[in-house]
Amino acid sequence: MQSHASFSDVSELQLSVRGPVFTPADPGFAAEVAAFNLSTQHQPDLAFGALDAEDVAAAVRWAAERRMPVSVQSTGHGATNAIEGGLLISTRRMLELSIDPIEKTARVGAGVRWRAVVDHAATFGLMGLCGSTTDVGVVGYTLGGGLPILGRKYGFASDHVIAFELVTADGTQRRVTKDENSELFYLLRGGKGNLGIVTAMEFHLFPSSDLFAGGLYYDGAHAAAVLQQFSEWVPELPPEASASLAFLRLPDMDIVPEPLRGKFVVHLRYAYQGDAAVATQLLEPMRKSAPFMMDGTGPLESTQMDMVHQDPEQPVPVRERGFLLDRLDQGAKDAILRHFGPDVPSPVLMAEIRLLGGALAVCADGEDMVGARDAAFSFFMAGMAVPPVAELLPGVFDAVREDLRDASSGGTFVNLHGHFVDAEDRERPWGPSVRERLRKAKAELDPHNMFSFGHVVGLPVIDQTVLLENVATGGDAVLNS
Repeated sequence: MQSHASFSDVSELQLSVRGPVFTPADPGFAAEVAAFNLSTQHQPDLAFGALDAEDVAAAVRWAAERRMPVSVQSTGHGATNAIEGGLLISTRRMLELSIDPIEKTARVGAGVRWRAVVDHAATFGLMGLCGSTTDVGVVGYTLGGGLPILGRKYGFASDHVIAFELVTADGTQRRVTKDENSELFYLLRGGKGNLGIVTAMEFHLFPSSDLFAGGLYYDGAHAAAVLQQFSEWVPELPPEASASLAFLRLPDMDIVPEPLRGKFVVHLRYAYQGDAAVATQLLEPMRKSAPFMMDGTGPLESTQMDMVHQDPEQPVPVRERGFLLDRLDQGAKDAILRHFGPDVPSPVLMAEIRLLGGALAVCADGEDMVGARDAAFSFFMAGMAVPPVAELLPGVFDAVREDLRDASSGGTFVNLHGHFVDAEDRERPWGPSVRERLRKAKAELDPHNMFSFGHVVGLPVIDQTVLLENVATGGDAVLNS
């Protein structure tokens, strides 16, 4: 594929779109391509700030004519692997947002963050299925499945999509629903960035009342007791309750509450929707597991959901690794404590065990793109990618994964996969049958692999005559089934 564009090429792109076009020499280029993860430095040949779907389609057609690879970024979250070369299309200016309080649905443009949806929906007593932070983009989060704080009650965010609007590799705009382009609708709900650029999305909202959530912080010295109680407690939780346990080595910084600053702590994250008395009663075993330093649990407004996980609000340089667990048995608990228990000098800032199951294990229409559907837990690690810690993290991540191999499902959840090391690893979030369906659709919609960045599958080895005939006829034989 061609990478660099001539001056006349750039001028032609500028004339065909309304949004700004940046070369690496232009002021504003660095800000346009910056990721939330400061350790990821994108280096495309060009950056383009799309204003609407027509802009995206025009830019994709321009790139297709030149066989130039195309990447897309909105908020910059999830940018674990750097983009090198080609055209980066930024959708952060596409801020369409509307809510239908009667139908309990929302429509968002590709640049909308969960914070905007949460705040607007709350005025109608509604909420969307946001994850651990409302700072991420709604579209990118959902394309990877979207793991909500209340996922055990409602399922993955992708389970509740009504429609996507998509620009495919030939610059065609498509509306994708369960009844229109049904195969593509299935593949987009967890297939991440394989098949095009989503410019808008419509999805269901839910009542925001009766939320009880927050966190308990324990001194890290009690890590073994807290982990033991957690493993005994979570199998009894109803689907209305969600929980995770994080081992945190907090920096000595003003952004950290004073009692926790510079300490190793264990953080129980808890959320329940329903009667507050029931929520309190369910939490009681964890309150008794060990003395806690801070209790931040209680009735919560939907606009306060960021208080549950307390994810960083400012861009930071991190490296991440995630995988799925089938169980939290004694061997797994021992391995976790060997790496993250008290007095262990680990470079990992956070290691989290997040409970899955409940509605997350159910796919209402029988179509399943989400690799975390059958797992019991998500296990996720993150560390600051700054010297000398950065050099230590890959080895620690590998060692932890190896020590938890017996308890692991072997799969990953794409949004929490972290940095991928090769083509096989980048495809690991999907099982063999799903990968095959993605590859087939990729061959029909993107035969030249224009969308080759991020978590994408490879093109299948197929009869090239058949492929070219399919491209010539629009490539819709399977995708309109």
